[in-house]
Formats: sequence, C-alpha cells, structure tokens
Amino acid sequence: MSHSHPISNMFTNIRNALSAKHDSVVIPFSRIKLAICKIMKDEGFITSYDIQSQTLQKKSIKIVLKYDEEGQSLISEIRSVSLPGKRKYLQKSQIPKVLNGFGVSFYSTSKGVLSGKAARLANVGGEYLGYVY
Repeated sequence: MSHSHPISNMFTNIRNALSAKHDSVVIPFSRIKLAICKIMKDEGFITSYDIQSQTLQKKSIKIVLKYDEEGQSLISEIRSVSLPGKRKYLQKSQIPKVLNGFGVSFYSTSKGVLSGKAARLANVGGEYLGYVY
C-alpha cells in the first residue's frame, strides 16, 4: 500500500486513536516520525513512545497516548501543514507561536526536526510539518 504523505498518516492515526479512546497507537517507523514523537513527549502531549521491531527490515513506533483525570486527551488538535503538493517553508522570523505558546509546531530544518521554539532559538527556518495543541 502506497502512502502519499507519511506524516499526515501518522497524525491521522493519532487522531483516530484518540477519538476511539485507545491507550496507544502503532505507526510505521521513520526517523522523522521518531523525532516528532520525541518532541511531543518532551512537551507532555504523549506519555511515551517505543520502537518495536517485527523483523530486521520492518520497524514500528508504539505511541502511548496521554489523558487527564476525566479521560480527556491532552491533544485537542494535531494537523499537518506542509503537503507533498504544497510544501510550506518558513523563515525564522515567520515561525508562529501555536496557541500563544501552549501548542507545539514541528519544523524540518538543516539541524534536524525541531519544535518552533527550538527553531527560533537555533536561528533556523525550514519546512513547516505540522502542529499540535
């Protein structure tokens, strides 16, 4: 099965798992998805993530989702911005704050995948992958 945009598929899998109140979701492995998971864990949107290996060639990432005491997800919205047919690149000065700093944006930069805050501090721009709040 061919996927046109793996990051959009990752975000959709997470949204679907949250709407079904699943504890975790398993997505196909890639280094960019792993970097996004690390940022989401550091910012407190997910509990944890783990690399699982079925075979030597086929890996996946298990993401443990995070809910509050009432069972509401800590992720209100997760969206992809840059798409294969319409890439969106931003300079350092154009990087917006998501929800006045309560959300996190993801950027693919020359220094790797960074959050919006880290990209501003590193003084780099890049491809605007998506955001979560």
